[in-house]
Amino acid sequence: MAERTRTLEVRRDGYAFRRFRLRVIEGPDRGLEAASSGEEATAGTAPGNDLLLRDPTVSRHHLAIRATAGGLELRDLGSTNGTILGGYRVKLAVLEPGALLRAGEDVIRVELLDEEVLEPVSARAQFGALIGDSPAMRRLFAVLERFAAGQGTVLLEGETGTGKELVAEAIHREGPRRGGPFVVVDCGAVPPTLLESELFGHARGAFTGAERDRRGAVAAARGGTLFLDEIGELSLEVQPVLLRLLESGTFARVGEQRRQAADIRVIAATNRDLREEVNRGRFRADLFYRLAVLRVRVPPLRERLQDVPLLVRHFCRQLTGEEGDEGRLPDDLVTALSRQRWPGNVRELRAAVQRALIFGDATRWREGQVGPDAPTLVDVGMTYGEAKERAIGAWEADYVRRLLEQYGGNQSRAARAVGMSRAHLRALMGRYGLLGAEGGPSF
Repeated sequence: MAERTRTLEVRRDGYAFRRFRLRVIEGPDRGLEAASSGEEATAGTAPGNDLLLRDPTVSRHHLAIRATAGGLELRDLGSTNGTILGGYRVKLAVLEPGALLRAGEDVIRVELLDEEVLEPVSARAQFGALIGDSPAMRRLFAVLERFAAGQGTVLLEGETGTGKELVAEAIHREGPRRGGPFVVVDCGAVPPTLLESELFGHARGAFTGAERDRRGAVAAARGGTLFLDEIGELSLEVQPVLLRLLESGTFARVGEQRRQAADIRVIAATNRDLREEVNRGRFRADLFYRLAVLRVRVPPLRERLQDVPLLVRHFCRQLTGEEGDEGRLPDDLVTALSRQRWPGNVRELRAAVQRALIFGDATRWREGQVGPDAPTLVDVGMTYGEAKERAIGAWEADYVRRLLEQYGGNQSRAARAVGMSRAHLRALMGRYGLLGAEGGPSF
């Protein structure tokens, strides 16, 4: 079998990307071509694409090709008419050099070039609260060092659980606005009808229930950074007012005409590809361009598995509050953790470490453990619903008891450690008979 042509090589001095060219050989745009200037090249009719096409059957953001360790990775960006490869409409594929693609009426040849683009890596193994010694993270740190020094709007792209909020805060802490506030707005957690008030505040009487003036997140972030998490969830109704904020640097509270200077840096994050959202009419193209002044992709954990032991030790110290606690989890467990794919990324790894510490049993780090030796609560004499409720209840009671034991009965600390409200923890303690007469644990 022929060895696959390498398009990405990790070196001591950086990431070396093999350049490639997109050339239209048939169709309305015949003769147009563009070469990659980094790891990715895109084709579409919107300004900003590397291969800017005129064919009306091509979408604004039609396709992207990225140099990876496995080859040239093609991804259709939710185009209307699709990307055709070998007679099939494809969403994701790895291309051979010389591959022919059809986008609309255009046929595009993908050609590897003999030139390389070298992206540097940082010498650091930590950037703010971000930890990683893998090439993927040191490459990220090199980008963040440059971005942190400026004032431009940053768009963070990455899967859920990769730590985009930590990236945003690290940019803020390392930048010229470090002395100002860092304010977070989760665009997916605020109802669309309240989001404008959340961002900009409102004047008394602006709407039913507005009994007093309210300062919004933009005013609260003055002199610092406003982090807009899950920006892809922003409703179309609110997008124009955010666009105006980015363009003019001013805002007005709901119910007022007077505009105020914002004096903020905006960092946004999304687990979606906003180019696809633009194609589908769910995100404004002009807002995307304003947000994507500086774009950075946060790598998933599967691309940096050599960082898992570092992260495990960090989480052990963080969760126990003890320094030098690296030995709490056995080496064979750390090795097993390093071999997983982690679809939930760093967040999932932290939860796995947390379970292993709480249960005090390295074999129970993974939820849903199965196998002939796994404990069972199955009673086929019950209905499915009854058996399921019994199993969940037994697991939940055991979890709460072990959690409280881990934190010495300190309910506030235990709830905070697992992202649970103290009120909910107390409700669970009451449900399972773990709440004593004095309000503390009954064991």
